Amino acid sequence: MVLITRRIPEPGMKLLRGKCRLRLWNRDEPMPEKILRKKIRGVDGVLCLLTDKLTREMMQAAGPRLKVISTMAVGFDNIDVKEATRRGIFVGNTPGVLTEATADLTWALMLALARKIPQGDRIMRQGKFTGWSPTLLLGADFFGRTLGIVGMGRIGRAVARRAQGFGMRIIYHDSRRLAASEERVVGARYVSLQELIRRSDFITLHCPLTRETWHLIGGKELAMMKPGAYLLNVSRGPVVDEKALVRALQRKQIAGAGLDVYEHEPRLAPGLAKLDNVLLAPHLGSASFETRNKMAVMAAQNLLCGLAGKIPPWAVNPEAKKHRGS
Repeated sequence: MVLITRRIPEPGMKLLRGKCRLRLWNRDEPMPEKILRKKIRGVDGVLCLLTDKLTREMMQAAGPRLKVISTMAVGFDNIDVKEATRRGIFVGNTPGVLTEATADLTWALMLALARKIPQGDRIMRQGKFTGWSPTLLLGADFFGRTLGIVGMGRIGRAVARRAQGFGMRIIYHDSRRLAASEERVVGARYVSLQELIRRSDFITLHCPLTRETWHLIGGKELAMMKPGAYLLNVSRGPVVDEKALVRALQRKQIAGAGLDVYEHEPRLAPGLAKLDNVLLAPHLGSASFETRNKMAVMAAQNLLCGLAGKIPPWAVNPEAKKHRGS
């Protein structure tokens, strides 16, 4: 028996039908914790999303049959991987496949935010456009400006490659510095986080959520940014202190922010939705047909391998195999 916590794209569902019994939450909304705790009992595998918290207690509720947890996401901070490994439960994710789509979304947010496209759309729809004006909705240039990338993994490097086409200066910060050859490919220079914050005209966040990156950007960091700078978060919501961001935007400390993820998703920090200098997207980073289909297939393949007692092709914890049955 397999629990699927949300209907996934058809290519993934097709792989699973006929190969295992499915217990499906057939609503397009997160499964409440109480229902998840009930539905997970006695299952052999779980295919989940980032919104599902697979904690130690949830694994305990599932019982000893649970062999694999497959998340249809790159991030897996919603799963207690250490506990899963101890129990011999494989954890699989879907890395790599959403790199280009998420980098595209980052640039879509950045361009729309800096050039005030949403405001222009509203003016047109409301019939308020009276003709060309030399002062209407003036935005920011990209050519010659400095892009600061926090987190230079696959997505960060893809964002940097696109920035080269805009003639931008690229600086980055990461817990691990790239090799000199990799830096040359993306045209980026390594700097400290403080220098990046102070120098950048655009800051994009692409780091994982860890103890070290929780509230990485808070009131202190926002105060260090240029008054005309923009902040983009396409990583994990809690990387930014959302309340501090609201205050900074209200006070016009920075020019604006573009968000695809939220600290208490799907809820917004009070006051955020009322601001005109923030662009809000509903977690669309990987939202292209091709990318979501590939993610669904990868998640299904991870699940099927784990059910068969094999290490999933995209296992986060392959070492769980030696704990199985111990």
